[in-house]
Amino acid sequence: MNKIALIISREYLTRVKKKSFLITTILVPIIIIAFYAAIIAITVSGSDEKQKIAILDEAALFDGKLPEARKNLELSFIKQETEQSFTGKYKDQGYDAFLYIPAFDIQKKPVVTLHSQSSASLSTTVTLEKLVNSTIRDKRLMAQGINPAALESANPDISIQNTIDSKDGSKKAVAGVAYAVSFICGIMIYMMMLIYGTQVMRGVTEEKTNRIAEVIVSSVKPFQLMTGKIIGIGAVGLTQFAIWIVLVGMMQLAIPLIFPDIVQQAQQAGNNAEAAGAMGLAGTVMQGLSALPIGKIVFSFIFYFLGGYLTYASLFAAIGSVVSDDQQEAQQLVFPVMMPIILGFVIMSKAVNDPNSSLAVFGSIFPLTSPIVMMGRITFDVPAWQMILSMVLLIACFIFFTWITAKIYRTGILMYGKKASWKEMMKWAFRKS
Repeated sequence: MNKIALIISREYLTRVKKKSFLITTILVPIIIIAFYAAIIAITVSGSDEKQKIAILDEAALFDGKLPEARKNLELSFIKQETEQSFTGKYKDQGYDAFLYIPAFDIQKKPVVTLHSQSSASLSTTVTLEKLVNSTIRDKRLMAQGINPAALESANPDISIQNTIDSKDGSKKAVAGVAYAVSFICGIMIYMMMLIYGTQVMRGVTEEKTNRIAEVIVSSVKPFQLMTGKIIGIGAVGLTQFAIWIVLVGMMQLAIPLIFPDIVQQAQQAGNNAEAAGAMGLAGTVMQGLSALPIGKIVFSFIFYFLGGYLTYASLFAAIGSVVSDDQQEAQQLVFPVMMPIILGFVIMSKAVNDPNSSLAVFGSIFPLTSPIVMMGRITFDVPAWQMILSMVLLIACFIFFTWITAKIYRTGILMYGKKASWKEMMKWAFRKS
């Protein structure tokens, strides 16, 4: 046990002390917070530059009354002009563009043209389209004796709120937030299993290629070497993840101090309908997060990361022990191990939309896919028996694969000059001596 602890310490410290580890661990949360701050700043701030748009209304669609002010658009009517005559004048008169509405039958679809010196922005085009369409709709309704305002007030505009009834009191759930958290947790497990599992394989391969393994196994058993390497690299992953959580939390608290203008802009967002909607969305997200079982999610994430990582890391270690410098050989052997991980990701993508489907339940219980799929269902009410069965099977799978791969590792780590197939590796795994 003391030898395993020494190997764990060696694997952990050699990786934690690397500059690449420190740079990655510090830069990732900084980049996340920087994007987060940029999104908030862009959302709550609006452009002060207004576009001057002239309206040449030959159809008298607006009845000579200017529509309500639109964001960043300054509208004005032009009279005693034609489309041809005004095309060469509007730029000199200080207009950025002009909207030409020809005379047309209100019951037919008109051809409305926006003249500009260059391509009009999408927001400008969409705003003007909504303005013309809503005006034509209102005129058509009035022609049929229907009051547009009465019709609009008859629209109930109901949004269904999901309330979770629990022992701690009712909480409002937000389906989009639960979906996002489930998907993010699942994809993080997927990526971390691949990244750190591949690190185990590369570490074993490097030691074998450099003949370091021969020296090490003269002092420790191959099983102890494999176990120490797997646990040491897994500890690096947990350390990095823990640091990310702490740094992201600290930097979120520091945003108001570092970027005070963002807070002021958020407080003034009420004057801007779109910004106010964005801030309301942020409040909805926070409300949705508060309704989630955060403790259960964190515990499950740690358990399934460790269970999934330990299961697959043992397989990656076995593959690393039988290959040398031939990367093509390594890719051929890794492919069967990658397939269940990819399958788990595919099932998880479906499970976040339909968490109680038979496929989602199977994927969250089957040990080779459960680390990813169960995290895709974790924000939903997963029955306790499914959670327990999933965890027990994952632990059993880890023990079984560790026992098999230890035998493969013991033979493969000292074998040189021969390419091993999966068939031959299975013979090593199940032979009695």
